[in-house]
Amino acid sequence: MNQTAKEINKVTSTIILVSWKLIVYAVVIMLLYEGVTRGYQFGHDVFYDTAVAQAPGVNMRVTIGDDEKLVDIAVALERGGLVKNRYAFLIQSIFYEYGSSDFPVSAGTYLLNNSMTSKEIILTLRDGITEDELDGEESQ
Repeated sequence: MNQTAKEINKVTSTIILVSWKLIVYAVVIMLLYEGVTRGYQFGHDVFYDTAVAQAPGVNMRVTIGDDEKLVDIAVALERGGLVKNRYAFLIQSIFYEYGSSDFPVSAGTYLLNNSMTSKEIILTLRDGITEDELDGEESQ
């Protein structure tokens, strides 16, 4: 191999190496951006309480069984369109002590609305205001 070919190979290797580094940097920057934006959104969902829909919203009946876990309730609420993020709901449940020994998960049928904030949903479930109790108050 002559001197010119060696220099061409050296320049080509340098260009390829720099290109790979730029690609890696671009991927790292994209992942950081995505992580920061999703992290911000999750924090926003946890600490800034918003409803899924605007009032008047849609009423939904949610039935909670005897041995139902808080995780299952969060999944059901997310699937039903009552909360945006099940994980944010779980963290908020810790803040409002829902599912704790002081305020355990109570079985029953609850009337919830998708215009309720997750705080209102948690407090309704926590305080045990079931649909039967609401019907009794309306008939009086």
